[in-house]
Amino acid sequence: MALAGERAQPAAKTAAWRRDPDLRFCRTCYDHLAGQVGMAVTDSLTQHGHLEPKGPRDWSLTDSGALFCHRLGVDLDGAKRAGTRHFARQCLDWSERRPHISGALGAAIADTFFKKGWAERLRRGRTVRLTDSGRRALGSHFGASV
Repeated sequence: MALAGERAQPAAKTAAWRRDPDLRFCRTCYDHLAGQVGMAVTDSLTQHGHLEPKGPRDWSLTDSGALFCHRLGVDLDGAKRAGTRHFARQCLDWSERRPHISGALGAAIADTFFKKGWAERLRRGRTVRLTDSGRRALGSHFGASV
């Protein structure tokens, strides 16, 4: 769509997140974070120069981004060994209508949130609960609030 000069269309009025604000707030998209929390993480990484666009569909992790991820405890080595999987992919967020981080790096960041207790999977589908420590981590590590 970007190459064709078209903007992403607004989500349908019947979209799931319109019925469930928790789903819009934080959810998994396959194995990475999405929704407002996923966007806050992605926005922080790009605004701080940790991620840079790499073509129309990917990001490149900068040296400062690698250092940031290492300090955060993200398993970058495991993400880099992900075989043929894209490392840092742009995935269109269906509620926010902008790309969030996916691929092996997005999955490794989500794993870090779950392992550190910053986020918890809920029993109902893909909805994720951001814990109090997760809210603090967003502020202290990412400089973001949701």
